[in-house]
Amino acid sequence: MHTIMKNNIRYAFFGTPMVAVWVLEEMEQAGMLPVVVITAPDRPAGRGMQLSEPEVKVWAQERNIPVLQPEKLGKEFRAELSTYECEVFLVAAYGKILGEKLLALAPRGCINVHPSLLPKYRGAAPIEGQILADEKEVGVSIMQLDSEMDHGPILIQERVDVSGWPVGRMELSELLARTGGRAAASTLPSWVAGTLTATPQNHVLATYTRKTEKEDGLIDPNGPARENYLKYCAYEGWPGLYFFIERNGIKIRVKITKASFADDAFVIETVIPEGKREMPYQTFIAS
Repeated sequence: MHTIMKNNIRYAFFGTPMVAVWVLEEMEQAGMLPVVVITAPDRPAGRGMQLSEPEVKVWAQERNIPVLQPEKLGKEFRAELSTYECEVFLVAAYGKILGEKLLALAPRGCINVHPSLLPKYRGAAPIEGQILADEKEVGVSIMQLDSEMDHGPILIQERVDVSGWPVGRMELSELLARTGGRAAASTLPSWVAGTLTATPQNHVLATYTRKTEKEDGLIDPNGPARENYLKYCAYEGWPGLYFFIERNGIKIRVKITKASFADDAFVIETVIPEGKREMPYQTFIAS
C-alpha cells in the first residue's frame, strides 16, 4: 500500500514534455499531487546522443513521487500500476494511446487535458491547428478518454482570452496547459465523488489536426503575409520556417529566425543561410 496524499484523491498522472509539467505545477498549487507518474522512457538526445530524462520525470523525482517509464503498456505494467490503487487517471501530452484494459484499472476512468475547445481541433497538433486557423476562440477541455481519439464526453471547458493574437506556439501551449491544470484541479474532486456529469461532444462539429512535419515549415516569402506569419507563430521552435533561394546556380536553404507582422506585411528580420551564421535579412538580400 502506498502513502495516501493529503488531497485524498489517488490519481496517476500520464505525461512527458514540459506541457505536462505546467499542468502538474497547477495541480500542485491546488494541493493535488499524483501518487505515481507515468512517462516515456529516457531517450538519447542532442549531438552527443546522451540519455535525456523527460521533464515530467525530473519534476516527479524532485518531489519524491514514484515514476514508471514503460516501453509498452502491457500486462506487466498494468499489474504494477494497479498496486497504487488509483481512483482516476489524469493524462496530459503523454504520447501513447491508453488501451481499454488500462483505462479499466481506474474506477473513475481516465481524464484528459486537451488544449482546444472540443470537438474542434482534435488530433495530434491542436495548438498549431488553432494558430494556423487564426482561431480567435481558444481554450481547453477536460474530457473523459474513451476508445476513440479526443472523442469522449466533456467534464468542463475553459475559454481563454489571448492578448496580442496571434501568439507563438510555446506561449499558447503554456497558457492552455496552466488553464487546463487549474480546471482539472477544480473538477477532479467532484468527478471522483460522482457529483459531476460529463456531457457528450457534438461529433458532427468535429475538426481534426494532423501531426506537424518538417516540410510544413517551407514557405514562399512573397506568399500571403498573414498566412506566413501564422505559420511562423505555429511552427515556433520546430520545424521553424525556411525557404529556398538560388544563388550562382546553387539552391540555398534559408532559415527564418525572427519575423514580425506589420501593416499587413510579413516582415523577415533575421535569417540563417545554409552554411552561414545568423544575419539581418536585408544584409542577406543585399549580399
